[in-house]
Amino acid sequence: MSDVNHDPNCLFCKIIAGQIPSRKVYEDEQVFAFHDIHPWAPVHFLMVPKAHIPSLAQVTPEHAPLLGHMMALAPKLAAEQGCNPYPSGGFRVVANTGDEGGQEIHHLHFHVIGGPRPWLKG
Repeated sequence: MSDVNHDPNCLFCKIIAGQIPSRKVYEDEQVFAFHDIHPWAPVHFLMVPKAHIPSLAQVTPEHAPLLGHMMALAPKLAAEQGCNPYPSGGFRVVANTGDEGGQEIHHLHFHVIGGPRPWLKG
């Protein structure tokens, strides 16, 4: 791929393209979700847009439908992966943004974290 929606040096773009293996949770035309390689909780997967957006700081109004789609998918996928139902169960959605926000891979991604506590972090 040589379009602006893909960065050939990006780890997550390589995972989306199938160049690096992952344990896929979900995929559609816009989103790819896969298990975190270092989970913090019984359920911990990442949801990434297929388009290369470096972080939440680069999101514009045109991305609203994509982000809405991702947020609507989060509870469905969390339940499928084993999170207990709301309100006694639940999950957390986290987007680290920039170096000071703890972002390690500069491709927008949401951590979906849940399951029975205690968790390693958070």
